[in-house]
Amino acid sequence: MDLELLAQTLASAGEPSYRAAQVWEWLARGAGSYRAMTNLPAELRAMLAQRVPFSTLTPERELAASDGTLKALLRTADGHAVEAVLMRYRDSRHSICLSSQSGCPLTCTFCATGRMRFARNLTRDEIVDQALYFRRRSSVDHAVFMGMGEPMMNLDAVLGACELLPDLGITNRRTAISTVGWIPGIERLTASGVPVRLALSLHAPEDSLRSELMAVNERYALADVLEACRAHFAVTRRTVFVEYVMLAAVNDRYEQALALARLLSPREAFKVNLIPYNPTDSRYDGSSREAIAAFRAALESKGVRVTVRLTRGREIAAACGQLAAAGRSG
Repeated sequence: MDLELLAQTLASAGEPSYRAAQVWEWLARGAGSYRAMTNLPAELRAMLAQRVPFSTLTPERELAASDGTLKALLRTADGHAVEAVLMRYRDSRHSICLSSQSGCPLTCTFCATGRMRFARNLTRDEIVDQALYFRRRSSVDHAVFMGMGEPMMNLDAVLGACELLPDLGITNRRTAISTVGWIPGIERLTASGVPVRLALSLHAPEDSLRSELMAVNERYALADVLEACRAHFAVTRRTVFVEYVMLAAVNDRYEQALALARLLSPREAFKVNLIPYNPTDSRYDGSSREAIAAFRAALESKGVRVTVRLTRGREIAAACGQLAAAGRSG
């Protein structure tokens, strides 16, 4: 919901200031319409239904995977595509993957979103409305900004959303913001004091390969990005998660694992998440289970903390790197 329009509409109608908080409380609890907001006068609910759209996003399509993952294709008021994902885990976690942009201006070669036409940054309310879409279906308790776009290029809106997500049940400490290494954003996040977690999409242990996979490395080189992450850890004392997508015969060799281990010091500052590659229309193949296991063992032998990411929603193109809003263009 456009919360500024809501406040303006209520003020122009002469309503007391607490009305906006009442509406927001209902939204955060998963209300599906103004009609459900029974502590508001019926006349006021009818007026709001006419003057303030219930969401800034219009649902276009929803897909469900056999593992319980839901992917929603949503449209902004000006017609741009946004995808968001709800991931349900056996330990009862309900985590939302949120988009910060429609499309992405950074063209990482292994990522489907990078091949979309970039439209624009999303507003705070458009980001929150992705979470509210799923909150109307279930409880939610974790969020990752790992959907469409580079969150650090839209940090004001992302942090604005982070201020509101706790009302839905998603605390800042259960929220992660991923970046390809956009240093100005990392530095601003560090200075903000907002206790969210930082995740770095790294994907290669040296500059030439990383530049081949991720053009942004030409602007922000690996050493500088890692130094910004170390500075973040020094200030916040929160581990930086290193995301590393496993690409067969590209970045999954034993020597590359050792090179990655050498980069990640101090050890307490980093934890590696190895990500099995999820199929897109790119030229890459995913590493075998054996290659991933060997890579993990090599990192662990050097004292690096490492896990292998559990893939969710691959069959509906809802997994990491697959969001591309297939359908009519925005």
